[in-house]
Amino acid sequence: MIDRYLLRYVLAVVDRGNFSAAARHCRVSQPTLSIGIAKLEGLLGRPLFKRTNRRVELTAAGARLVTYARRIEADFAAAEHAVREDLAVSTVRIGIISTLPTAWIEAAVAAATGAGAGEQVEVIESRPRELSALLDRGRIDAGVGLLADRADGLDLWSEGYAVAMRADHPFAGFSALSADQLAGETMFVRRDCEALAEVSRYFTGRGVRPFMSTRTTSEDRALAYVRAGLGITVMPRCFATDDIALVPLAGFSQTRTVGVTLDPIQPELASHSRALVTMMKVLKQKASEAFPQ
Repeated sequence: MIDRYLLRYVLAVVDRGNFSAAARHCRVSQPTLSIGIAKLEGLLGRPLFKRTNRRVELTAAGARLVTYARRIEADFAAAEHAVREDLAVSTVRIGIISTLPTAWIEAAVAAATGAGAGEQVEVIESRPRELSALLDRGRIDAGVGLLADRADGLDLWSEGYAVAMRADHPFAGFSALSADQLAGETMFVRRDCEALAEVSRYFTGRGVRPFMSTRTTSEDRALAYVRAGLGITVMPRCFATDDIALVPLAGFSQTRTVGVTLDPIQPELASHSRALVTMMKVLKQKASEAFPQ
């Protein structure tokens, strides 16, 4: 079976003239687009493009496919429009990455679901690295996640990382901590952390290898472990609470930008979906309260 997003990739290359422009249009990296087209060529058993240093041309098989791909894409769009016109209640599918504070998401979702009649919200939880794939495959209409892997998006906030510890920890009042100061501390791993590789390099590059007491994919569990005294861990700054302090790591400059990305065929959602607009407003407000200018 041919996935719709693969046909979108082919049409983007034809319409934009080359792979790099097509990747920007589809909001994916060029390697991702190239791998997708290679996958489609493998499924069909035929090359679709003649690749040269100067230009990309369709093969005969590619030209035949494009004719049908345009019809299929037009039929998809017509079907989606017809269904939305026919339904009294529309659904907006919003993907949300797992590495955001539960309290922030609770407030945003509560506001979105109460934003008004005629629209219902479906939330799809996602690991950070999987959100773009959900968009590419049309599984979600919008994604609340990191903007690093997308060509464009709507910024909500940017933040750095810090060491999360109990508010009564001896280091809690420090303005910054070095790797050497943490050498004797027990730590644990957040498996879904977007900066996990950079955090690991930070410590190993300085010859510090703390004892790791556990590994978790749950941010709520990570916070519970910190409060319980099982260890400390590196987390985004948005996770600071009254009982958990976050102290910056000296020399660790990694940051992340959280924002909203949209299905390329539905860019109007950013202004037309009351649920999505409301969710974005609440998350921006939470960020402004956590990171006052």
